[in-house]
Amino acid sequence: MKKLLVLVTALIISAGAYAQIESPVRWSYAAKKVNDKEAIVFLKATIQSGWHIYSQTGKDGGPIKTSFEFSPSKLYTPVGKTTEPTPVTKFEKSFNMNVSYFEKEVVFSQKISLKSPKATAVTGKLTYMTCNDMKCLPPEDVDFTIPLGK
Repeated sequence: MKKLLVLVTALIISAGAYAQIESPVRWSYAAKKVNDKEAIVFLKATIQSGWHIYSQTGKDGGPIKTSFEFSPSKLYTPVGKTTEPTPVTKFEKSFNMNVSYFEKEVVFSQKISLKSPKATAVTGKLTYMTCNDMKCLPPEDVDFTIPLGK
């Protein structure tokens, strides 16, 4: 019985340690209504010091690019591609190539065509990968809902 108790305790402790998953990126969202027919949504990544996320552009064989998928809707439609500021581009040994990334924070923006006054929010999913000088975390998918305001 004592061995079982020790085993259960060890499992609980290891499960607790495993549950402390690193999250070096925090996402926040905002929107600006330009007029009744157009809005711009902003997706901001705040990145812990020493970490970075990758640009939407990049060569195959490199890191997972940041990407945005907007949910299909009869109320709105994305116009063009999601834009980003100019990233840092450097050679990364782990990928054996030049890669483009963002540190500290980055704001992506997407123009949205509003098809109806009933459009109150834009929804979708973003995917990104985070790395530092020592390791990369697995790519992460984040669902988002961005209220459009009035």
